[in-house]
Amino acid sequence: MTVIRRHPLVTFFVLTYVLAWVCLPFGFFGSFAPLVAALIVVPITQGRAGLAELGRRIVRWRVPWWCWVLAIGVPLAVHVLAAVLGDPSPIRFVSWGDVLLVFVVRLIDPTEGGMGEEPGWRGFALPGLQARLSPLAATAVLAVVITVWHLPLVFLEGGDHRSTLAGMIIGTVGVTLWYSWLFDRSGGSVLLCIVAHAVEGAIQDDTVLYFGLWLALAVVLVVVDRKTWLGRAPADATTRLPAVGTPR
Repeated sequence: MTVIRRHPLVTFFVLTYVLAWVCLPFGFFGSFAPLVAALIVVPITQGRAGLAELGRRIVRWRVPWWCWVLAIGVPLAVHVLAAVLGDPSPIRFVSWGDVLLVFVVRLIDPTEGGMGEEPGWRGFALPGLQARLSPLAATAVLAVVITVWHLPLVFLEGGDHRSTLAGMIIGTVGVTLWYSWLFDRSGGSVLLCIVAHAVEGAIQDDTVLYFGLWLALAVVLVVVDRKTWLGRAPADATTRLPAVGTPR
C-alpha cells in the first residue's frame, strides 16, 4: 500500500497494461482496464474524496456550448474529410441507424473505448501528470503510454500489420492530443471526452489517411494554442487533491 500511495501513476499504468494484456491469450483486448485501474488506485491513494472528484469529472456536463459542438462535430468532420480525400466507403455505405446504435453502446459500455478508457486516461492520469508537467509534456507522456498499450490490437485485427501499426501510432498520438485539449478546455470534463471518443469510434475507418488527419489536427491545436500547451493546465483540469505521488 505504501508503494501504491507513493507511486499512484506508475501503479495505474502497470495495472492498466496487466488488466488489458492478460486477456490477449483469450483472443480479446481488455479495453476496460483504464477504468478498472483507476477505480483501484484512486480509493487507495486519495480515498473517498478522490472517488468523488473522479465521479464529478465523469458527469460534468455543464461546459461551454462550443465544447459540445466540437466534441461531436470534430470527429464527424475528420471522418467526412477522410472520405472526401480518400476512400468514401466508410461514409457512403454506412447505415446511420447502426452508427447511432454503436455510438450509444460505446457511450455507456465500460468494455468499449470511451467509457472503458476515458475515466482512467483523462479522469485520473492526465490531471496527475499535469500537476507536475506542462499540458504538452503531460500529453506526450500519456501518448507514449497509450500507444504502446494499444499495440497488441495490431496483431489481433490481422491484415497488413505494417500499415495498421503506422496508422495506430499516428492516430493514437493525434487523438491523445485532441482529447487532452478538449479535456482542458472543458474544465476537466471526462464526459465530453467519452462523447468525443464514442463519436470517433462510431464509424469504422482505419486508413492511414484518416489517422493522419487526426495528427494534422493535433499539430494545428499545438501551434495555434502553444502558449497554453507550454504553460500550466487550467485549475479545473488538474487534481484538487494532494499532488499525485505525494505520500499521505
